[in-house]
Amino acid sequence: MAVLFTNHVLHAMSRRRNVARLAALAVCLLVGGAANAPGQERDGAALLHMGADASATMLDTGFHQLYELNFQGARAEFLSYQRRQPGDPMGMAAEAASYLYEEFNAKGVLTSEFFLDDAKLLGGMDGSPAANRNEAFLRTNRRAREMAEQSLRSSPRDPRALLVLTLTDGMESDYAALIEKRQLATLSLIRRAEREGASVLAVDPSAQDVYVALGAGNYIVGCLPGYKRAMLWFGGVHGDRARGIAQMQIAAENGRYLRPYAKILLALAFEREQQPDRARPLLADLAGEFPDNPIFARELALLDARSPARR
Repeated sequence: MAVLFTNHVLHAMSRRRNVARLAALAVCLLVGGAANAPGQERDGAALLHMGADASATMLDTGFHQLYELNFQGARAEFLSYQRRQPGDPMGMAAEAASYLYEEFNAKGVLTSEFFLDDAKLLGGMDGSPAANRNEAFLRTNRRAREMAEQSLRSSPRDPRALLVLTLTDGMESDYAALIEKRQLATLSLIRRAEREGASVLAVDPSAQDVYVALGAGNYIVGCLPGYKRAMLWFGGVHGDRARGIAQMQIAAENGRYLRPYAKILLALAFEREQQPDRARPLLADLAGEFPDNPIFARELALLDARSPARR
């Protein structure tokens, strides 16, 4: 679920400040798994493997709870995972995602009312940055990044650590643009996340949840007016709506933890593209998979109300 530009240009031309806010929806949550400790005897290794599988299940369960909007339940699973796998930064990144997703849910960011309205999309969340400040997210996201950086010092091509860096930078860019409305921080973080995402895929092509960030960034930048895309081009940022949709489709079909997130972003993108017939099955799948989340069913009903003849 990206753009880099300079703060001096953004301040010099007030209309350009909106570029960062639009690009900030290149939303990136996270993916996870479990790590096994080496050096155990056969029986101990088998028990450890069983423990690792149980840890992975905690992440699966936590993300399911997250998409059901059970934020306390999700965090309980993520904290349990952290206790079982204290050296894995993914547990901390998952906890950070729960705080950010909860904030976005409270502000209605992942809804057609927000996503399809350029004024809201460009203006960020209602309220002042101070009023919206989320210390829990900032603290856990920072800690996840620190843990990933520590892992990379001993293993520079560690795909797990590279993935966590990609996701923490992506989440912080969302926070900076939509909550704090700091354009320079947003744009630099998004470009850095793009580079890190490419590094993850070079090491581990199966980490297809990364395509959420890459696809959302490509799509949203591609939606900008031509003159704004030209400005971003000089900052090293490119966008392509068709490519972005294709990348989000990969994550929606083959992702693990970010598959539902990719689906809602893709559905909203299809609505922006005036393709309700492509958005509808995605929303229907989400509403069926997560019945305790009223947003997915509500978005499906709103879509049908906007295009009843094509149901």
